[in-house]
Amino acid sequence: MTDRIFSTAPTLDEIETIALETLAHLPPRFRRHAEGVIVRIEEFPDEEVEREMDLESPFDLMGLYTGVSIDQQSVNDLPRPPNMIFLYRRPLLDYWCETGEDLPHLVRHVMIHEMGHHFGFSDADMEALEAEAEEGAGSNPA
Repeated sequence: MTDRIFSTAPTLDEIETIALETLAHLPPRFRRHAEGVIVRIEEFPDEEVEREMDLESPFDLMGLYTGVSIDQQSVNDLPRPPNMIFLYRRPLLDYWCETGEDLPHLVRHVMIHEMGHHFGFSDADMEALEAEAEEGAGSNPA
């Protein structure tokens, strides 16, 4: 995975590229469980999400997982909407500008955090997955 240096705000498509590269570089034992998760990049969370999450501002949320985590799924489940990860461009850009953090690293961090919700992981599990994905970022996906 090639890190990009951004001097101007990236587009929705550029953030999506980083997010999809992140999925491609998950360790293989996790990557197979990520198949079928839809990734959407939007400018901001919609009003319904703002209300449900009780956000003070739409800038308060950089990413969101919706769906049923793997640890809660059952073969007896009724059909349900697809599992989705939303990344919100403007809150990501706002955080990037405020902190000076490397933008691709920030997008990967939020993406892996949301993917962790899909796996039903604890925060410690998510940190370990992020470290492993960062290590694998220098090599080609298996």
